[in-house]
Amino acid sequence: MQFTSEVLIKIAIFILGLCGFLVAKHIYNHKTKNTPLICPARFDCHAVVHSDYSRFLGIRVEILGMCYYAFTVVAYAVFIFKSELLFFGHADLINIFFFSLSLAAFLFSTYLIAVQIFILKKGCSWCIVSAFICLCIFILTVIK
Repeated sequence: MQFTSEVLIKIAIFILGLCGFLVAKHIYNHKTKNTPLICPARFDCHAVVHSDYSRFLGIRVEILGMCYYAFTVVAYAVFIFKSELLFFGHADLINIFFFSLSLAAFLFSTYLIAVQIFILKKGCSWCIVSAFICLCIFILTVIK
């Protein structure tokens, strides 16, 4: 495998997706076990992740995050190691799909951060980290 800038970007997106999955899983584990979510920045993570805004269309936001990040990790693992099996002449459609997906994730995480700031007036450092990861994935998807 030759390490071109495109491959390095795919590896970076893969790693970011893995980190994002671990953050969402961390939140999921604490909510499921009903244990306090310790916030490194001394925000009130517990209040944020248990708020009325912690569900979207009846689905827990951290589960949506885990699904997005898991899909990203698997897809980019395929892109890195077996991309020739995937494209079959549809590289443009696949690029548009992942651009759209990363844009949607970035916009949704921006919405959730705005809810924390303007509605809840509380913050969650884990949520901010996840939003930052979404931003980074989006930027890398754009420059890929």
